[in-house]
Amino acid sequence: MDKRSLTERDICTKFILPAVKGAGWDEMLQVREEVYFTKGRIIVRGKLVTRGKAKKADLVLYYKPNIPIALIEAKDNNHSVGDGMQQGLDYAATLDIPFVFSSNGDGFVFHDRTNQSFPIETNLVLDAFPSPADLWARYRAWKGLDAEAEQIVLQDYFDDGSGKAPRYYQVNAVNAAIEAIAKGGDRVLLVMATGTGKTYTAFQIIWRLWKAGRKKRILFLADRNVLIDQTMVNDFRPFGVAMAKLSTNAKTIERQDGTTVDLTLALDRKRRIDTAFEVYLGLYQAITGPEERQKLYREFSPGFFDLIVIDECHRGSAAEDSAWREILTHFSGATQIGLTATPKETEYVSNTDYFGEPVFTYSLKQGISDGFLAPYKVIKVHIDRDVEGYRPELGQRDRNGNEVEDRIYNAKDFDRNIVLDDRTVLTAKKITELLKESGDRFQKTIVFCVDEEHAARMRQALVNENADLVADNQRYVMRITGSDKEGQDQLGNFIDPESKYPVLVTTSRLLSTGVDAQTCRLIVLDRAVGSMTEFKQIVGRGTRVHEDTKKFFFTLIDFRGATSHFADPDFDGDPVQIYKPGDGDPITPPDGAPQGDDAIPPTPSDEEIVIDQPGLPLPPGGPIRKIYVDGIGARILAERVEYLDENGKLVTESLRDFTKTALKKRFASLDVFLKRWKSAERKQAIIEELEAEGLALDVVADELGKDLDSFDLICHVAFDKKPLTRRERADNVKKRDVFTKYGPQARAVLDALLEKYRDEGVLNLDDTNVLKVTPFTAMGSVVQLIKAFGGKEGFEKAVHEMQDALYQETA
Repeated sequence: MDKRSLTERDICTKFILPAVKGAGWDEMLQVREEVYFTKGRIIVRGKLVTRGKAKKADLVLYYKPNIPIALIEAKDNNHSVGDGMQQGLDYAATLDIPFVFSSNGDGFVFHDRTNQSFPIETNLVLDAFPSPADLWARYRAWKGLDAEAEQIVLQDYFDDGSGKAPRYYQVNAVNAAIEAIAKGGDRVLLVMATGTGKTYTAFQIIWRLWKAGRKKRILFLADRNVLIDQTMVNDFRPFGVAMAKLSTNAKTIERQDGTTVDLTLALDRKRRIDTAFEVYLGLYQAITGPEERQKLYREFSPGFFDLIVIDECHRGSAAEDSAWREILTHFSGATQIGLTATPKETEYVSNTDYFGEPVFTYSLKQGISDGFLAPYKVIKVHIDRDVEGYRPELGQRDRNGNEVEDRIYNAKDFDRNIVLDDRTVLTAKKITELLKESGDRFQKTIVFCVDEEHAARMRQALVNENADLVADNQRYVMRITGSDKEGQDQLGNFIDPESKYPVLVTTSRLLSTGVDAQTCRLIVLDRAVGSMTEFKQIVGRGTRVHEDTKKFFFTLIDFRGATSHFADPDFDGDPVQIYKPGDGDPITPPDGAPQGDDAIPPTPSDEEIVIDQPGLPLPPGGPIRKIYVDGIGARILAERVEYLDENGKLVTESLRDFTKTALKKRFASLDVFLKRWKSAERKQAIIEELEAEGLALDVVADELGKDLDSFDLICHVAFDKKPLTRRERADNVKKRDVFTKYGPQARAVLDALLEKYRDEGVLNLDDTNVLKVTPFTAMGSVVQLIKAFGGKEGFEKAVHEMQDALYQETA
């Protein structure tokens, strides 16, 4: 057998796997091949949605299920034994795997990421692969696990037999928390972006500690009833009869599978506690309060609970005098785990002061990059009154006939101290305009208003703008706020993917956190958002992917400048597109709008999968007497476009300057670029590399208004060379008559390919699929046309010669 003729897969099957099994690894329980650990980034181009290539590890070795300890990156035998090491190390860092191997079938290169070995990298022959016991001993030593801690760390995950497995980052989070607790840690913080499954992660942590006998009584705290109820019937369902809710209100809840269940309660009507349960779930507002009689948690002895898990701990537990903190202080002897999407860090309040640094972090940016979270577009709309302010005319009267105080009112005053209804009407009109232009007016939408009164006026304005759909069903637009019972009763329907109504919801703060609105496609900010924590929470309302309803991205409309938080270094999830419509421009972003530095190429690559083809998508005051002034008017101002630089900062330089900077980082000089271009058999490969880095050259071409191909764009934009148009390049090739050595049919094909380049800028002309479309279909079959060049190799050679001729002039 010629080993060099074997594929990478053959090398794995015939050489690597036998070596692994020979070292004592159980192929059924401990070895997984081709492990896809990301979903592939969701890429949005106008209404076309594709997924990028998912990341895949060749082999992952597990000491026990969901405890990965080794990764093997395989290459075919035309590569050296260590060629896969750098890729393997990159994947291992993501998967938090300590031991990395690279192999081409001749042997292994072994890299110990724990730095416990010297040298760090060693060469091994095929039959010297380490055994599970060997690698686990190294792992134990690295983690500092004694026998008791090891028993906890090795406790099995919950498996219901359905095939559902935790995502790689959930495994990392669970293992990090378990290891910290096993080694005696009693304050653990996990930071995971909204929509990444914090509750499921918490369940697996609790399950393993409970089954290991390390934690026997557990309290799960949250601050939304809907979170507790859904948690009990879904993620926490396996706890069964051992679980109860600290509530006196019986409730029937629908599970994800459509069945219903009555919640088990741990309180009777007199608020007496049944202490026979092991897992308690509670609404912190229900077990404490300002009055002594409300502090139900004191009915439990301080040592009753072994483990307390606090969901969304950033909101209350950080402040020392908060209701959360008094509960945690009462049970200070218990291990306490904080779950948050946004650890609160201010001058006065810090979660890390209480919990310590996070043992695990999974950011919004990483979630979007991995394809588990939905990316989003931002439309920034500036209204003249917000930008210029409003000063009443002398003697101006409000709606009640009172004289308006003479001062300049600005964006912070609008809808809080003074109401300009024309501004509200304009905002509602723009929201409706976007929905109409999208072609889908039933996109679940949250409009964040200044306060409940503003939310009521916004609801009215939206009702008037959408009178036709409201006539069909009055629940098309609803206000859902803390004091509005009718609205709150519809919250369940709003977040239910199966429920059509309500569609447009106005709110102040109620929906900014904790509501799992999976199908929310549009978020509107019509109030300032001062806190980065709240801003991240609001963005998180739209980040859940819902494939059943083809919700793969969402749109955020910002009327109040709240998205200035994108420029904050603490923000970690850049939008794919920022669009500022000018006066008279449509509110819908153009398909070819500028993209962020880390964002998407303008056209799909061969490795992308189309997942949707036509596609859309939060922030929130004591009683203040508001001044209502009518007839003032409001209009949209023209605004410039902003771009995201490589650090995620908003910059106002032109797209051309932005592209020039990025290109010169990649190609230090014109000579470097020319050498790279001339040596590349597939010119399109260079363009694809640039597109993968977010450099959308066709958008620059549109801005320049010139019919240039990618080669000339790069030379012109990055190195100030005078460009030639595609027509000029094609004409120069014809003048040189470079096709004379070919027969009539071959010359006709090359002439047609040249025309295709001139008209469409196609670079991958050597792809024989191009011969399957007009005008080639009229010249003969693909086989006949390729035969005119003496075969496929001759065809490719002729096309490459033509491309070399195209780029002969570089001035």
